[in-house]
Amino acid sequence: MVVHMRIRYGLTMIVTFTDFGTEGPYLGQMRAVLHALAPDIPVVDLMVDAPAFSPRAAAYLLPVVVAPLPEKTVCLTVVDPGVGSDCTPVILYADDLWFVGPDNGIFEMIARRCESTPEWWEITYAPKRISASFHGRDLFAPVAAMLARDGAAALDALARPWQPDRAPYDEWPDDTAEVVYIDGYGNCMLGTRWHTVSPNPAVELRSGTVATARTFSDVPSGVAFCYENALGLIEIAVNQGSAAAQLGLQLGSQVPVRKLSGK
Repeated sequence: MVVHMRIRYGLTMIVTFTDFGTEGPYLGQMRAVLHALAPDIPVVDLMVDAPAFSPRAAAYLLPVVVAPLPEKTVCLTVVDPGVGSDCTPVILYADDLWFVGPDNGIFEMIARRCESTPEWWEITYAPKRISASFHGRDLFAPVAAMLARDGAAALDALARPWQPDRAPYDEWPDDTAEVVYIDGYGNCMLGTRWHTVSPNPAVELRSGTVATARTFSDVPSGVAFCYENALGLIEIAVNQGSAAAQLGLQLGSQVPVRKLSGK
């Protein structure tokens, strides 16, 4: 099990978690707003290729990606296929981290797994100009910048206390045995934390069982295996190959996981 403790630093930072990618103006424009409003706050692009249009997949990635971040980090989190709808814009404070983004399920696992009691606010800040299709730049980025700059003192000007309706996400499991991310190497992350089925899980594919290994060099070139990745998730990989291509996996593919007995 990957265990992280919040590190206490003197300087807050902002991290971005989006499905924007690096092409086009979107990430750059959002970062420009952050710099204009909080020029002394460092910005780190934590993840810019979250699965497009999938707050559900992002919900399983977000907790493990932010786990090592220092306390008081502001996480600007925008995977928002329903932008411009009546989805509530929110601020969430959980386990010493701030989250800013839409209430579309993306924060479900953060709120469900956090050790502290999650605190929610509905964003009431009204920018002078807001595009119907780019709340990341016009609404969420300014709020994240002011929150990073002024801390909790900024809340009165930005939001009001709020109690979310979690019912729409009650059917989402605590861990999901499906592919939630495929990296550039074709490695496939499942939304299942390793420790929930450790010490020796196996994954089931139509081609057969993929057993575990500690790391890539423990199996021959071209051989598929599953392992605990650096985020604490079960990942399916092929040594010096693409698990996605070789095993026919894609985002959303169901991959049953079982615990091998007697191991």
